[in-house]
Amino acid sequence: MVDPTDGRRRGRWRVASPLPPPGQLRTLALATLANTVGLGLWLTGSALYLTRVVGLSPSAVGAGLTVAGLVGLTASVPLGGLADRYDPRTLRAALQLLQAAVAAAYLLVDSFPVFLTVAVLDALLVSGNLTVRAALVAAVGGPEGRVHAFATLRAVANLGTALGAGLAGFALATDTRTAYHLLVLGNVTTYLVSAALVMRLPALPPARVSVAAPRAGRALRDGPFLAVSGASAVLSLHWVVLTLVVPLWAVDRAGAPPVTVSAILLVNTLLTVLLAVPLSRGARSAPPAARTMRRAGLVLAAAMLLYATTVGTPTGPAVALLLVATAVYTVGDLWHGTAGAALAYDLAEPAAIGAYQGVDGLVAGLARAAGPALLTWVVLDGGGVGWLGLAAVFAGVGLLVPALTRWALRARSPAATDAVAVATHQSSSL
Repeated sequence: MVDPTDGRRRGRWRVASPLPPPGQLRTLALATLANTVGLGLWLTGSALYLTRVVGLSPSAVGAGLTVAGLVGLTASVPLGGLADRYDPRTLRAALQLLQAAVAAAYLLVDSFPVFLTVAVLDALLVSGNLTVRAALVAAVGGPEGRVHAFATLRAVANLGTALGAGLAGFALATDTRTAYHLLVLGNVTTYLVSAALVMRLPALPPARVSVAAPRAGRALRDGPFLAVSGASAVLSLHWVVLTLVVPLWAVDRAGAPPVTVSAILLVNTLLTVLLAVPLSRGARSAPPAARTMRRAGLVLAAAMLLYATTVGTPTGPAVALLLVATAVYTVGDLWHGTAGAALAYDLAEPAAIGAYQGVDGLVAGLARAAGPALLTWVVLDGGGVGWLGLAAVFAGVGLLVPALTRWALRARSPAATDAVAVATHQSSSL
């Protein structure tokens, strides 16, 4: 298990590496690094591969990915339930082997129906695997270390995605069928490497608790948990702001040169690698996590207002404001991610961590699916008023989270509270 008190040794290690010191978390971090290098490869090159090599139109690719993304959300809860009953290590490795096969199947795509089939299978595995990964992080970290583990893996994931994106640049620069095929095979390889690394972890059977496991579907009927998860999902729309709205706004409305978009994403990536773990401290349980979520909402709101001020500003100051706003945004983003993970873990039934992570992922996925159309309309069409409205939403939702969390804590059954104590005791004795 992760020892959250081992701060001195971790501090020395981080001077030289973003990876944690040797142990189970380091093994999981290496698996995450391999997995996200592949993610960076595919995210960077997939659109060009599907249009320039396969021959699909951009609208067909967009429509197919939208449908696949929505269908993929249905795997989140069932696979989360499986992670509650079986070893999440073995389950994640098996899913990654399936992902490797599906990733290789992109080499066989030659029409829209085949593309849609492969994309749906890919989305189902991605959605389910994210839920299983959350259960695996909880098993490796234990109740006291899982938020730290989540933050560590997030920093590593950003590093891996950036490395993958950089490697994909060689394929894009070459711009040949062979180069794109090698990019696909590189993605396949990273799944295999990640699965092999995951299997180096010891078996992690579900923790035994002294209370009966909750009935199937309990997470979907847990109103207070859904309320907290829904609030977090609303705040998660900030990711659509960074990846879609800000690039369009920076170039089309603020008049910044296109290279500014790369600088914005680079600032976000570097700060995430550097700050993800330090900003996760103090949010291991629900009450402090709720306060962190409140801060996240207010900081994200401030970032939205900073983005709005770039209109009508000369190019130099506008670029500077965009980068400052992104730095502020990243702090809010990291606080939100840490607090959301802590709340999703701590408010879950201890015997159904996987199922609750599945529901949390489902709610967040629905918000992300609606985000692009909603936010481009609100901000790009609404201008300054749109940014102001979005800032008000982020601030209001953040301020609401502590009250929702208190409601969720009051609604927890005595049996669930007892199970938390048992699970905590078991993890501390391992």
